[in-house]
Amino acid sequence: MELREMISTGVVRAPGVWDGLTARLAEQAGFPALCASGFAISAALGYPDAELYTMSENLQAVRTVREASTLPVIADIDTGYGNAVNAGRTARRFADAGVAAVFMEDQRSPKRCPLIPGAEVDLVDLAEAEGKVRAVKDAAGDMIVIARTDAKGDEALRRAEAYVRAGADMIMPVTKTFTTVEEWARCREVAGVPLTATLTASAWTEREFTSEVMEQIGVRLALLPTQVLMAVAGAAQHCLGRLAAGEPPASVSEDGLGHHDFVELIGMAEIERQQHAYLPTAVV
Repeated sequence: MELREMISTGVVRAPGVWDGLTARLAEQAGFPALCASGFAISAALGYPDAELYTMSENLQAVRTVREASTLPVIADIDTGYGNAVNAGRTARRFADAGVAAVFMEDQRSPKRCPLIPGAEVDLVDLAEAEGKVRAVKDAAGDMIVIARTDAKGDEALRRAEAYVRAGADMIMPVTKTFTTVEEWARCREVAGVPLTATLTASAWTEREFTSEVMEQIGVRLALLPTQVLMAVAGAAQHCLGRLAAGEPPASVSEDGLGHHDFVELIGMAEIERQQHAYLPTAVV
């Protein structure tokens, strides 16, 4: 089912992934769509979420996710990596990669993660932001365009209206944009299009945005951008700490996924089937 059709029938949840393994795991878990999380892709490169990677590095990660999964991908294109012309080119490249939807924020580049304690973000002027949304929409083809705003309160509502005029299919307030469910409902009313929410780990939206609440306030995309990343990082940190402390590897391995189970989930059986189907017997 295409992403547009999914959104029309209810709330779509998409976990944050950053490579082929996490994309495959999310699909096996039964999710209907994937979020190529900029936060997670940046972390996988060893960087904080401060737009330190390039558009090409992000695009390569998204292509890897697409290759590993059959699910529709919602991709984070940060600020579009420049002005409206740059943002339009970015949108074309991601559309060519088969992405189902992109979301772009209205911060100045380089962006700052709004969840950094005490962080104040610098927004581009409304007219410039509106032009960037229009450029992305013009280049998007069938791709869904989600306009994210890091503004707050009435300014966020004003920007939501402007971004919809510019062609945005959905509006994404960040977790700091509003502080109540009622404000989100007001945003849906003002914008007149469905909303995308980020249920980021430890954010208030993660706790309060139940399925029922999201249905009521017009949220149709619920992104889970950091839960998988935090779980993987915590497990890896714990495993490495035990190994570095001298604990026997065999003891550490007992708490992880078994080798044969991992080989199965990563798709080795299908590769063996292809080898027997296409390669000469002597080569196999």
